Amino acid sequence: MAGHSKFKNIMHRKGAQDKKRSAQFSKLSREITVAAKMGMPDPDMNPRLRAAVNAAKAQSVPKDNIQRAIDKASKGEGDNYEEVRYEGYGPGGVALIVEALTDNRNRTATNVRTAFAKNGGNLGASGAVSHGFERLGLIEYGAKAGDEEKVLEAAIEAGADDVESDDEGHAIWTSSDVLHPVSRELEKVLGEAEAVKLGWKPGIKTTVGEDDARTLLKLIDVLDDDDDVQTVWGNYDIPDEVMEKLG
Repeated sequence: MAGHSKFKNIMHRKGAQDKKRSAQFSKLSREITVAAKMGMPDPDMNPRLRAAVNAAKAQSVPKDNIQRAIDKASKGEGDNYEEVRYEGYGPGGVALIVEALTDNRNRTATNVRTAFAKNGGNLGASGAVSHGFERLGLIEYGAKAGDEEKVLEAAIEAGADDVESDDEGHAIWTSSDVLHPVSRELEKVLGEAEAVKLGWKPGIKTTVGEDDARTLLKLIDVLDDDDDVQTVWGNYDIPDEVMEKLG
């Protein structure tokens, strides 16, 4: 079990502003619909759907919205989305992986390529950076779930591999094949997680200075604002003092 370390910079920044709330609801609903179409429309029988529903609940998505997304899938309605992954480099040589759900590959590819090009990045070919990451299960809890020691103890007992904690919460990493069993065990002690999903964990992080960090965060925000983009992962580490300067 590795030691604690800051994880807020591994993923795109959390806590979207109010103006992004409806867009976030839409992305969560899209994931619910895709998960329900890929398996049973019953969260108890479909781990991915259950994780999507729990993530939506954690972001205060109304129950009606959640049920509507499931109903669309069960009736075969709505757009057919496919999962697409893009890889590239951001400012300072930071490696980025962009995961999207799209009904139009050309549109999404153009938008992602433009975002990289206009914000100091360079979109690469498939596999360009993913070799520097591990594909693992990720379970996220907010700070209210408990202190570092409580979460670490629960994670060890549940069979997790690593825990990273900071003031905002906890990231618990597992091998992908035991993600949902570990999540169920953690739920008994810590309650429902804010997110249960497959993630990309960087093997080595790249420390970013102030100028590169400013451009990098803008790139991530532009990507995150795109309706088709679900998650942006990176191997960047922005020191606290740099984040304070950036506000």
